[in-house]
Amino acid sequence: QVQLVESGGGLVQAGGSLRLSCAASGRTAGNYRMGWFRQAPGKEREFVAAINWSLSSTGYADSVKGRFTISKDNAKNTVYLQMNSLKPEDTAVYYCAAGSRPFVVGVDYWGQGTQVTVSS
Repeated sequence: QVQLVESGGGLVQAGGSLRLSCAASGRTAGNYRMGWFRQAPGKEREFVAAINWSLSSTGYADSVKGRFTISKDNAKNTVYLQMNSLKPEDTAVYYCAAGSRPFVVGVDYWGQGTQVTVSS
């Protein structure tokens, strides 16, 4: 079992920055993936970014490339999402995700979500 606890959401003006954190307890070693999804009101949950725990390879949605950076701290079992140049359309609940399969196949564990609001 893996538990994910997110923090770092909040209210920021357009053009500003926020950093989300997701602390994982449980097994995250090996070919494990962690990442972020988001869900805006009235929309489906969508992929944002992911990182492979052992390879450190990363992937991003086109909408956030060049603005968001995902990283990890192995010692703290924590993944981060640095969000720069935020836009009002980035407003959503951001969910941490983890699993042993590619996210296009499925997510095994979800965090509780953290609200990010970007004002214009």
